[in-house]
Amino acid sequence: MRISKGALLVVIAVLVPFVVEFRTALSWFGIELSILESLVLGGMAVLAVVLWAVWPPNGNAEAELSGSS
Repeated sequence: MRISKGALLVVIAVLVPFVVEFRTALSWFGIELSILESLVLGGMAVLAVVLWAVWPPNGNAEAELSGSS
């Protein structure tokens, strides 16, 4: 993993208010998001962060597996 599990949890926890406030900021420009759309946006952001965190830093998953034995 690129970051520790604790740091990953903190990043995910910080994303929650970010998504809520992003929805509010978009409403200032006349863009309305439903609760479901906000949940999908937040879920995609969390998924992107988790995928980044578990992806090997050098991009070579086979080297990671063979180097761990």
